[in-house]
Amino acid sequence: MDVRIKKTAEEMSLEAALIFAETIRKKPNCVLGLATGSTPLKMYSELIRMHKNEGLDFSRVITFNLDEYLGLPSEHNQSYRYFMNDVLFNHINIKKENTFVLNGTAKDPQLYCDAYEMLIKALGGIEIQLLGIGGNGHIAFNEPGSPRNSRTRIVDLTKETIAANSDGRFFKDPKDVPTQALSMGVGAIMDAKQIVLIADKTSKADAIYKTVEGPVTEDVPASFLQEHQNSIIIVDEAAASKLEKQYA
Repeated sequence: MDVRIKKTAEEMSLEAALIFAETIRKKPNCVLGLATGSTPLKMYSELIRMHKNEGLDFSRVITFNLDEYLGLPSEHNQSYRYFMNDVLFNHINIKKENTFVLNGTAKDPQLYCDAYEMLIKALGGIEIQLLGIGGNGHIAFNEPGSPRNSRTRIVDLTKETIAANSDGRFFKDPKDVPTQALSMGVGAIMDAKQIVLIADKTSKADAIYKTVEGPVTEDVPASFLQEHQNSIIIVDEAAASKLEKQYA
């Protein structure tokens, strides 16, 4: 596990963007795993800037997103498909047909999840997977208790996750937040050739400490990244504030 501590969230975002840009330049038809939420916004803005100012070419890139709310149509303004179009896809030269987000209104959700994984494998697997982290250590929507071998599936959201998504940034009322989601499982995430997890703010400090220096446990799904052969954790000083060891 490669842990990189940056002074600010801006520096954290730039570091992550540079890693993804390097991957795209080395392999123009790469398969990227993407995440939603507020943490990746600055990174996505930097990738857009690189595209517009430096010619970073997304024309052959394929993307898969980690998760989507169950029951939420893609055109809903809180769906993750809408989010990705709004903050990234609409601003770069990626082909929309090469961007995949789990379908929250699939008639047979589990069959759809199985097909989603099969498509990733058919395309050669995810080259580099972006992750955020929840305050309870969840990655994607893999809440505490998610097993290491879990695959893409329907998951129940915890009260903490529902509350975090109803603080005004996303849904305004907890009653509006879906209680279930479709999510790539821990095992599916760990299949990626490289993983980059980003986190900022003191609210993530405890989760980062448990992820990096705590035991590997289902209670902190992100801790499984300790077992990945090519995982990078990029955090700002606030999120790193509880780490006890020295890192670059």
